[in-house]
Amino acid sequence: MSLTAESPAHSSSSDDFAAFLDAELDSDDLEEEEADQEERDDGKQDENNDLGEDGDCNDISDANRVKRRKLENCKGTGDKECSKSCEESGGTLGVSVKIDLCIHPGVIGGMCIRCGQLMDNESGVSFGYIHKNLRLTSDEVARLREKDLKNLLQHKKLYLVLDLDHTLLNSTRLSDISPEEEYLKDAPPDALQSSLFRLDMIHMMTKLRPYVHKFLKEASDLFEMYIYTMGERPYALEMAKLLDPRGVYFQSKVIAQGDSTQRHQKGLDIVLGQENSVLILDDTEAVWGKHRENLIVVERYHFFASSCKQFGFNCESHSQRKVDESEEEGALVTILKILKQIHTIFFDQDQGDNMRKGDVREVLKEVRKEVLKGCKVVFSRVFPNNIQAEKHQLWRMAEQLGATCATKVDESVTHVVSTDAGTDKSRWAKQHKKFLVHPKWIEAANYRWEKKPEKDFQLGMPHISQS
Repeated sequence: MSLTAESPAHSSSSDDFAAFLDAELDSDDLEEEEADQEERDDGKQDENNDLGEDGDCNDISDANRVKRRKLENCKGTGDKECSKSCEESGGTLGVSVKIDLCIHPGVIGGMCIRCGQLMDNESGVSFGYIHKNLRLTSDEVARLREKDLKNLLQHKKLYLVLDLDHTLLNSTRLSDISPEEEYLKDAPPDALQSSLFRLDMIHMMTKLRPYVHKFLKEASDLFEMYIYTMGERPYALEMAKLLDPRGVYFQSKVIAQGDSTQRHQKGLDIVLGQENSVLILDDTEAVWGKHRENLIVVERYHFFASSCKQFGFNCESHSQRKVDESEEEGALVTILKILKQIHTIFFDQDQGDNMRKGDVREVLKEVRKEVLKGCKVVFSRVFPNNIQAEKHQLWRMAEQLGATCATKVDESVTHVVSTDAGTDKSRWAKQHKKFLVHPKWIEAANYRWEKKPEKDFQLGMPHISQS
């Protein structure tokens, strides 16, 4: 079987692989039967040749049979010297012989997916989420990515990698349900009937984020989508069923913790998409150490009390307050708008035949810089004394959003960001009628992709929830 041949035209290479491998593996028995029949037919032909009256003909037939056996042995061993020898013997007989040496593009269960030769099962990168025990060489991965990208760009699509927990949904163990949440087990409100699931088989309860179904439906028109979670595979597959019950969005493209090549990290090395065409949606920046330029950080969804506790929040969850994130103004509504904007800009660029060289990361960077463009920010009592200001996450976040950051105040400063209204810089801001805001003003801009009203984040005033 050969995966280096053109595989059927589907929406993604990972789905191609899953379907194509199954078809190839199912056809092995048929191929063996055909090979046996061919060998029997060859034997009969050899017998007929042996009956020739001319002794030279018999010699040539014998030589051809020997050569054929030698060629078969060469194919089995992949020996270059053997190949050369076979070609030379073919030339002596006046027969053109050419052997296609297998490059072994991948392995399943210790066997080459193309020629069936026994291989080192640890060679290549594991793509077990596509097909059990599948490993591919870097060259084959590059070939598939190039082929798939060409196909996607023709359909004006990019790639979108989606996290699960706190991004598209929120889950809790049934044993972690708080007393205030017991109503969810017995008789959940009608408003939650279509988005709250009790999964007794895995002892969990899951709440889908508001707007998630519409988000996935509209995003699927623009992106080839993957799920990538740090959860275990059984959990990931159960969540995929809730999000995609008809299997139209993800199919084989569900990546779990065990598929990652680096412990506690996620990576695009196991995604069959070119890095310059991939966007990532996740609530945790730290797990994408090598691919932060592809990342859109989404505000965490805390429906259950255990979720708030996990992240150290001393507050009531949505479920405890018997409310939920806004369906019309929630995080996924905002993110979908940004994804559409990035997609439009990427494909509206005058790239001609060089579209495959376009970089969605650059588009993401430019769109993000528009959020706080024109703002000049000075921080006061925000960073610990032992940390250089320019290296602090909030400083970097403000710059990524297009703001200019400074350490000293002057008339060009538009905002002083502080946690203490009594500092010199804070008092200066009041005296010079500059905006004095809490650091959450920058965080809100980062999550909402727009400059939020400063009055909602004035220092000393309660922060208005953006959920």
